[in-house]
Amino acid sequence: MTENAEGDLNSNLLHAPYHTGDPQLDTAIGQWLRWDKNPKTKEQIENLLRNGMNKELRDRLCCRMTFGTAGLRSAMGAGFCYINDLTVIQSTQGMYKYLERCFSDFKQRGFVVGYDTRGQVTSSCSSQRELNSKTTLKFVHTSFHGVGHDYVQLAFQVFGFKPPIPVPEQKDPDPDFSTVKCPNPEEGESVLELSLRLAEKENARIVLATDPDADRLAVAELQENGVWKVFTGNELAALFGWWMFDCWKKSKSRNADVKNIYMLATTVSSKILKAIALKEGFHFEETLPGFKWIGSRIKDLLENGKEVLFSFEESIGFLCGTSVLDKDGVSAAVVVAEMASYLETMNITLKQQLINVYEKYGYHISKTSYFLCYDPTTIKSIFERLRNFDSPKEYPKFCGTFAILHVRDITTGYDSSQPNKKSVLPVSKSSQMITFTFQNGCVATLRTSGTEPKIKYYAEMCASPDQSDTALLEEELKKLIDALIENFLEPSKNGLTWRSV
Repeated sequence: MTENAEGDLNSNLLHAPYHTGDPQLDTAIGQWLRWDKNPKTKEQIENLLRNGMNKELRDRLCCRMTFGTAGLRSAMGAGFCYINDLTVIQSTQGMYKYLERCFSDFKQRGFVVGYDTRGQVTSSCSSQRELNSKTTLKFVHTSFHGVGHDYVQLAFQVFGFKPPIPVPEQKDPDPDFSTVKCPNPEEGESVLELSLRLAEKENARIVLATDPDADRLAVAELQENGVWKVFTGNELAALFGWWMFDCWKKSKSRNADVKNIYMLATTVSSKILKAIALKEGFHFEETLPGFKWIGSRIKDLLENGKEVLFSFEESIGFLCGTSVLDKDGVSAAVVVAEMASYLETMNITLKQQLINVYEKYGYHISKTSYFLCYDPTTIKSIFERLRNFDSPKEYPKFCGTFAILHVRDITTGYDSSQPNKKSVLPVSKSSQMITFTFQNGCVATLRTSGTEPKIKYYAEMCASPDQSDTALLEEELKKLIDALIENFLEPSKNGLTWRSV
């Protein structure tokens, strides 16, 4: 009996009558702890109560959200004034009761509730909101003639930021994409011209670019020398991975287990999350290219009680959290703003922090590009040659002077690194994809595009933290890519057209 009483001490304190000196607050605390069935938000209120944070409790529990022109809107968190499981249930229940009073045949008619997943973003660090409202940073956003403008504006509002400055010529949907040669922010500085010039005029240091359907994000930062740094998808992923895990560490509950944490990436993306995971103790997994594979794996992990902090694909597709099981440029944009604002308080730029991440976990220098090939027969012959390189059913052991350690062929299901020689990733016979792991630490993949007449290559030099000579690593990567193109793709012989922007 004594043991039970001692074990339930906190529980008894939390569920006894509350005497904060404020009867309204006491009632609200009791209601929340009885009604909220989500352990995460319930624990937030319990921790505030345990620590005597009465003002914070009053702010969260003694007022409610009100309907605006676009419905109920608030940040996500615990309390009656925020968006959470309980307030969504109560709002739905309230709507049901109202309609039931208004329509006598309501139960016969039926009632459909649709929840919009767009813009479901929550601050990745709970202590950031006040800092966000005070930041001196300015942001420019371009929606590339697509649908992102309104959602990014709203996301910034939810996070407590001043609205980003829109590029007026690209703010509204335009099916002709009239101001850009290519409506793909992944192409870099050449397609970001209007946003960069506006940022310079407005003294804004960071440009955020969502693609036309707002599911991908490009980021550029003005450097001290006046040159713009356009981050690659892999570089942004290094920053996101550091930030999301750092926020998790700062906000985790006492019983949180790092072994329950996951981050995901497609197999052609940077291995930087793998390096962070190995050092920090959480799990990292790869999927086949395409966010449908990431979304499917996240669903499996969530159903098994796991927590996925961040997922990405190198083609500037990012998912922070799991509110939407797909890449989302809107939430990624505002998380970058929050990260940059935090770093600004320490006079650290995004580029400087990227270097910090690489110095701690190892430099991961990558290069991605493609060749155009309009002849399916030529494409097939290039890959079949690699499967029968020196002799039938023998993959190459060298690429020029570079020794190959392992070969994985997703098209056939072969993986020389596995004891049974079978790929852990699913076989994908409908497309060509071969990955080479080299003895010098480089990983390179050749694959065909699922939507365009392209042969893509992805190459990354994965160095350990003690290898900090970036010029040497970059030179090694360049030599390997040259060898890969010359020996494996043979562009002149096969009539391949180099990528041009």
